[in-house]
Amino acid sequence: MAEVIPFKGLRYNLDIVGDISKVTTPPYDIISKEEQEYFYNLSPYNSIRLELPKELPGDNEEYNKYKRAGETLREWLDQKALLREKQDCYYIYQQEFQLDNNKTYTRTGIIGLVRLEEFSKGIILPHENTLSKPKADRLQLMRACNANFSQVFGLYDDSKQEIPTLIKDCFINHKPDIVLEKSVVGSIERIWIVDDAALTQKISEAFKGKKIYIADGHHRYETALAYRDELKSKNPNHTGKELYNYVMMTLVDMKDPGLVVLPTHRMVNNIKNFDLDSLLEKFDKNFIVEEYKVENYSLTKKQQTIQEILDKMGLHTFVLYSGERQSLYSLSLKSVDVMREYHPNRHSSYLNLDVSILHTLILDELLDIGEKELAEQKNLEYTHSITEGVDEVEKGNQQMTFFMSPTSVRQIQDVSLANEKMPQKSTYFYPKLITGLVFNKFC
Repeated sequence: MAEVIPFKGLRYNLDIVGDISKVTTPPYDIISKEEQEYFYNLSPYNSIRLELPKELPGDNEEYNKYKRAGETLREWLDQKALLREKQDCYYIYQQEFQLDNNKTYTRTGIIGLVRLEEFSKGIILPHENTLSKPKADRLQLMRACNANFSQVFGLYDDSKQEIPTLIKDCFINHKPDIVLEKSVVGSIERIWIVDDAALTQKISEAFKGKKIYIADGHHRYETALAYRDELKSKNPNHTGKELYNYVMMTLVDMKDPGLVVLPTHRMVNNIKNFDLDSLLEKFDKNFIVEEYKVENYSLTKKQQTIQEILDKMGLHTFVLYSGERQSLYSLSLKSVDVMREYHPNRHSSYLNLDVSILHTLILDELLDIGEKELAEQKNLEYTHSITEGVDEVEKGNQQMTFFMSPTSVRQIQDVSLANEKMPQKSTYFYPKLITGLVFNKFC
């Protein structure tokens, strides 16, 4: 089963780079061009220069952003701006954050190296499909730098709570080694370095026999697999113990009280000849439709009403807002059995997902937003905010928004175990893991 090991991480030397908050970033795949520029200007040592290097005029196959990232990494190592740990460590990683309900959550994970395994072995389990372009980008970066800069986010199921119990003393009775009071993703970040050999051994032993479910970072994981295979084929002395056989992950217990999955609402645009009355009639086939008048409601009041409907109605219910007639419409599925007609060979875990139901019975069936349109990103945009979903419709940027409840951690586990894949943007684990706290250099 899963093999998890400590490692000699690379960390910033704060005597040289200064404030740790100036050198960290969100994950590369949620950074806009404007944010990339901001992080570049924040510090000459900001990890954006490694994780998401700029393209420059004149870049070509011989010299490009990937080569510059490799050069930057070597320069920082030479300058001792980055220092490697003297012994193998695990890193306890805590993020403290708040949601709209003003409740404070704390999510606790542990950063280590996980042996790369093909998905077919059933040890590391995905739940989403990946795209070729992001993987090609990450592979070129990995070739140039021979390192992991950001972590894959993994989940494990520890019914006996062995691992949380092992690491609890570290963060309860000891001060953290790194603290960011306000990180780039809005959370308080804390890192404890675990370098006691006896404890790291116990942690590694506790992971044996467990499966790991990828929560976030499917592209990074598959890229690491491809890079491992490349290096393996070039190494006549390959043993399987080289660091390129592993990938850096933050691992969180599925029962962690701070493990939060947010919904990803669907905003729809560019539907030709859209007619609300016609669409409402079509809903009657598979959904119970209820209208809620929200005339003269403020944006905040509309947001609250949508959330109340979702909370009250539960799974298999969506809320539609198109701005017409100043009404919301709840759409409650009559029977999940209808999904079997569309997907006769798929596992029940997939058929029961709200995101599968929405895509199959509404987006594809009624609005003609199928796989081709999704791939071309013609008609759909995404938001995690109910307020934004309403506001974008009222500004005329979107024709309608479908609001939904989040996918649960248990559903993610069930889909993964069934070897199924969810539609894109099915899960959003909040907050994102930040980049720059620790890196993994293969040699």
